[in-house]
Amino acid sequence: CVQPSVPPVPNYKLSMSIPEWLQAIQNYMKMLQYNHTGTQFFEIRKTRPLSGLMETAKEMTRESLPIKCLEAVILGIYLTNGQPSVERFPISFKTHFSGNYFHHVVLGIYCNGRYGSLGMSRRSDLMDKPLTYRTLSDLIFDFEDSYKKYLHSVKKVKIGLYVPHEPHSFQPIEWKQLVLNVSKMMRTEVRKELEKFARDMRMKILKPSSAHSPMKERSRGKSLSPRRRQASPQRRVCRRDKS
Repeated sequence: CVQPSVPPVPNYKLSMSIPEWLQAIQNYMKMLQYNHTGTQFFEIRKTRPLSGLMETAKEMTRESLPIKCLEAVILGIYLTNGQPSVERFPISFKTHFSGNYFHHVVLGIYCNGRYGSLGMSRRSDLMDKPLTYRTLSDLIFDFEDSYKKYLHSVKKVKIGLYVPHEPHSFQPIEWKQLVLNVSKMMRTEVRKELEKFARDMRMKILKPSSAHSPMKERSRGKSLSPRRRQASPQRRVCRRDKS
């Protein structure tokens, strides 16, 4: 029997636009294929430091085994680490279908004023989204509309913070800085909360909710330290991005 070929890990080339680079990463994940076996090949503990999770991502590229949504998020972070103009953050969904609850996570992407995502799912419209959405809420509502096609109702959406680009960071990923019970909210209210949170993220004024202050655990993502606005770095522009 023929051994399956190991897909080459994508390399960023200066001639690539950021959307082309993200597409190369997504194509690589698709070549690894979605894991339908029922056995998870890589253990992902969400509380681990980023450095440990990046070691697991390296292992994924060596083993070339099928992956699920959580592994795809970690691998997406690993493969985009060399691109400081690309901000990455986790987006988690809790949905209800036929008496059961389901959990899914994708890697949100923000670059040059546009949002998109990377990820893996059994469903092609619940994973990667192109870097074309003008707002975070447009991206989230697109996922919600996709879920409706499969008769899933979205109950909760959780948005994490931007993941640092230092692969050796001992900081864990902040998975749920903003938690919205979207099934109990009007879309206008959801949009307002998401846009406020997205603005605070871009201004880099949010701090991990796991940090010292107990007041940080809040489900509506209030901005935390507006006085630091002047210290926020200028938004970087993507190389050759024409989107």
